[in-house]
This record gives sequence, C-alpha cells and structure tokens, in this order.
Amino acid sequence: MNSAAIEQLLSPVRDFLRCETPAEWLAEAEKPENLSILLCDHMVCELKAAQSAMLLIRRYAVDQESGDALLQWLLPYEDFTYRMRGDWRELKHQKGLKKAMTARADSPYSQALIDKMVLLIKEELHHFYQVLEIAESHGIQYQNVSSSRYARELLRHVRTHEPATLVDKLICGAYIEARSCERFARLAPRLPGPIGEFYVSLLRSEARHYQDYLTLAEQIATADIASRVAFFGEQEAQLIQSADEDFKFHSGRPQAKAVV
Repeated sequence: MNSAAIEQLLSPVRDFLRCETPAEWLAEAEKPENLSILLCDHMVCELKAAQSAMLLIRRYAVDQESGDALLQWLLPYEDFTYRMRGDWRELKHQKGLKKAMTARADSPYSQALIDKMVLLIKEELHHFYQVLEIAESHGIQYQNVSSSRYARELLRHVRTHEPATLVDKLICGAYIEARSCERFARLAPRLPGPIGEFYVSLLRSEARHYQDYLTLAEQIATADIASRVAFFGEQEAQLIQSADEDFKFHSGRPQAKAVV
C-alpha cells in the first residue's frame, strides 16, 4: 500500500479520534526491549476483539445452538492464550465456524450483527495467528500479559438499558478499532521491517472494523448518537493522553513506575 492510499485510509480514522498517540508512547513502543510485550499484548487484543464480537452475536443475534458453535470456534485460541494449552502452530488448521448462524426472529438487527461480526471474528483470529508467526520469527515466545485499563475504562461508561447498552458497546468497539488502526500506522515505520509491513497490511481491515461498529450503532439506535460518540471520544482521548504506568498496545502516556 503506497503512502497516498494509506493517507486516504487514515484520514477518516484521524477525524474520528479526538487525539493522536503521544510521541512518548511511540518512543517507548519502538524500544527493542519492549517488542515482546508489544507483540504479546497485540496478540491478546486480537483475541479479545474476536471475543467481544462473539459475545455481541450470542447476546443479541442468534439462537442457543449458534451461540454454542461460536464458543467452540474460539475455544482453541482461548485455550492457548489463557490456559497455555496446545501448540500455536495447530491453530493454522482450525476450520473456523462449523455452523451457519441462525438469526433470532425477535431482533430486527440480528442479521446485520451476524454479517459484520462473523467476518470481524474471522479476520481477528487470522491476525492473531499472524502475530504469533511474527513473534516466532523474532525469537519471541508468547507469555501471559495482564489486561490494560483501556477497554475496561471505556466500557465502564456503557449505559445499562437496551438498546442503549448495545449502542454504547458498539461505539466503544469503533474507538478501539480506530485507535488500533492509528497506532499500526504510527508504529509501522518505527519497528523492524517485517513487523512494519505487517502492521501496514492490517490498516484496511481495522479501518473497516471501526466503520462497521459505528454503522451498526447508528442503525440500532432509536435516537441520534452524536452525543454518545462525542462522549466516548472524550473518554478515549483521556485514556490515551493521561499518564499510565502500564505499557501496553492501548496504554496511555508512559509514566515511570515509582521506586519503592
């Protein structure tokens, strides 16, 4: 992808986000000693993105049997990531979703959720495996990493009545995907060549993912969502710009941990 195509792709992403990634975070991310945590956390982020989409489908869009099929689809990836079971190379041979999704008749937006979220899950799991391949090629073995504050703090503001809950979750998903896209682009020229090229290859899908989340939120909402988009944009920017002792893919402005 040439620079003009990248710029065209990133322009709406930058307009959507309320701030750029701080230079201090980029400086921390490009340190060779942080490559392991960067890749391991990125890998987990890909799985969490797939899990989040899967939960939305199970909660709002499909019958029990279809929901069970979704759980089985993700199980080998969860076993490896959270329980350290199995050989990651075997994940390449996973067959994917083994059942057609049956949309719930009582949900007017179930098919739209299925169509967009199943594709997103498929792509995120593929990216998950690609990160493992990249890490292996750089002599980095996967290790368990703790969760960052980012998604947890965003979701803390989700409303508790429907369809507002679903709308807010979709808006949060849009910001997470948009920030990932922005950081891939900013990181690409700062990391070893193959990793930078890989991050550039992710831009198109990440940009589409944020737009898919936002489109679904607009379709499902019973009122204009501009105020909620603005609200979560402010929350997201605060998390990105504020001091953060925990360096992760979505962490905020790096701050040295206090020496006790």
